[in-house]
Amino acid sequence: MKNQNNFSRRKVLALGGMAAIPLLVPDLCAAAQSLNIGTKTLTTLSDGNLVLPVSFLFPDVPAKKISKFLAENKMNPERLEPPCNLTLLRDGKRTILFDAGAGPNFMPSAGKLPETLEAAGVAPETITDVIFTHGHPDHLWGIVDDFDEIAFPQAKLHFPRTEWDFWRADDTLSKMSEARQTFAIGAKNRLDAMEAQVVLFDAGQEVVSGVEAVATPGHTPGHTAFVIHGNGAGDPVMVVGDALTNHIVSFQRPDWPSGSDQDAEMGAKTRKSLLDRLAGEKMTIVGFHLPNNGLGRVERNGNAYRFAPG
Repeated sequence: MKNQNNFSRRKVLALGGMAAIPLLVPDLCAAAQSLNIGTKTLTTLSDGNLVLPVSFLFPDVPAKKISKFLAENKMNPERLEPPCNLTLLRDGKRTILFDAGAGPNFMPSAGKLPETLEAAGVAPETITDVIFTHGHPDHLWGIVDDFDEIAFPQAKLHFPRTEWDFWRADDTLSKMSEARQTFAIGAKNRLDAMEAQVVLFDAGQEVVSGVEAVATPGHTPGHTAFVIHGNGAGDPVMVVGDALTNHIVSFQRPDWPSGSDQDAEMGAKTRKSLLDRLAGEKMTIVGFHLPNNGLGRVERNGNAYRFAPG
């Protein structure tokens, strides 16, 4: 079931500029958090945050139902300000970035990765690999800089093959709602710029040594999560991208259709399956839009789940 919503980049920018909506821009120097996976070091880095109206996120949930749920969970009834957590992995040979952030042209509160990398002492030219979860603006658009050059000139750019084919297909734009056409145009422009450096991969493949691609479709057709293995030492960690987008709703009501999913029915199915796996395996996760720098675990909570930061 394709989700068609009325939320364009123009409206995103208008929301970001409204004086009535304060923009939460985190202390970028303090935003990094690290953990070890065997001999590897994983660090989460902030790209800022998004500002999204609740009506966009849950367009197909009855208003009374969502209002009651938000009130019970002490959530803002008008808007959410999800953080944007990127993952940096260093193993002594490679410096790997998962996703590239929003860049300067999506939303005023996002696109802070260049400052965050500088604060962390990581020069863009030292990034050896960028591995993408999917092609939405807050994950892809930062791959080009202000001069429309690749922001990480020495990196191999690893992109899911299904996702690549979707955004580059001749008929993708015509199949999109008007609100999503800007996303499609922006994705195609950036994928065109990436072509000389891109390496396509399929789900189930080892993208680079110790990083396994896991199919998590629904949010987009080729959305991919990644399990980072510790070369025989240390528990694995999963970078879940946008398969889980909210630390309360995605966990308590994974069945609710999300306005951010391209295929809402598939997105819900993927969430439920993924949560079941993560709770069973007690695997640490990094969520792109989850609190605590995205780091935590999935725990069972009756018939639902909860996000346990840590």
